[in-house]
Amino acid sequence: MADFTLPAKSPSSLFADVRGHHVAIRVPDRDTAIQWYQDKLDWRVIHTWPYADQQLAYLAPPNDDRFMVELLAGGDLGPHTVPVYKDLGDSLKHAGYHHFCLTVADIEATVEELRRRDVKILTEPFQVNEISRKIAFFADPFGNVVELAEVI
Repeated sequence: MADFTLPAKSPSSLFADVRGHHVAIRVPDRDTAIQWYQDKLDWRVIHTWPYADQQLAYLAPPNDDRFMVELLAGGDLGPHTVPVYKDLGDSLKHAGYHHFCLTVADIEATVEELRRRDVKILTEPFQVNEISRKIAFFADPFGNVVELAEVI
């Protein structure tokens, strides 16, 4: 199956120059999160900085400078605890932000390597014909869900 057929672009839109840059995720400790993303996903630290009572960082995949994850750590996390999901269905019971998605060339090999690195796999790869993808989900130790997608 082919990838999506996209509608025509709108170069005359006032928002034509808008591009995705990063997604921000909350973590309890910046250095612990940096270490996890480096050890488990081979991600690179692009920049770290303080802001008010927060410690922030931009991380990027090993071979991609177009997408980053911003870690937001420190400050008062409030009374909420980060949920630890037992599976994808469990994660869908919560409102609000759910996940970000990373494309991969070989989802089976990627999931196997994540498993070898002791990453919590929420779902094994499964095919979604409606979007011409094979997808899987995993979670970081802070409750952030990540989708993997392979175009089929």
